[in-house]
Amino acid sequence: MTDEKDMQFAAALESLKDVPGPVMMAMQKAQDIYGYLPLEVQLKIADYFGVPLATVYGIATFYSQFRLEQPGQIKIAVCLGTACYVKGSGGVIDKFSRLLSVEPGHTTSDGRFTLEATRCIGCCGLAPVLTVNGEVYGKVTEDSVDEILAKYNEI
Repeated sequence: MTDEKDMQFAAALESLKDVPGPVMMAMQKAQDIYGYLPLEVQLKIADYFGVPLATVYGIATFYSQFRLEQPGQIKIAVCLGTACYVKGSGGVIDKFSRLLSVEPGHTTSDGRFTLEATRCIGCCGLAPVLTVNGEVYGKVTEDSVDEILAKYNEI
C-alpha cells in the first residue's frame, strides 16, 4: 500500500465516523482505493468501527462485489448469464481456467491475469460474451480463447 492511498483510506474512514452502519460503506471505499480488501485493511476497518474482524470478513465473503485478492493487470470477465451460458460460455471459462491455471474469482500466481465469472453484461445478442480490461468480445468460442489470450500475452 502506498502512503497516498493510506491517506485516502484514513480520510474515507473519518468521513464515515458518524454514519450509521458504516462498515460496508467503508469496505466499498477501501476497495475503490486499493482495488481489493487485503487483511490489513479489513483489520483497520474492524478496529476503527469497533466490530469483530469476522464481521468485516463475513461481509467481504458474502457479497461478490468484494475482492480479497489483488486483481491482475489483465482482467478477464466471462459472462455466465443465461443467454451466454446456453451458447457455451461455461466451456469458454473452463478453457481460460485450464490455460491460465487459475480458478474463476482468482488471479494467476504471476499477478498478470484475473479470471472472473460475471452475470449479464447486456450484450446478449453477441452471446457468449466476455470482456478483457473492459474490451468486449462477442460470439466467443472455446477455439477463440487461444487467440484472445495470445493478444494479451504480447503485452
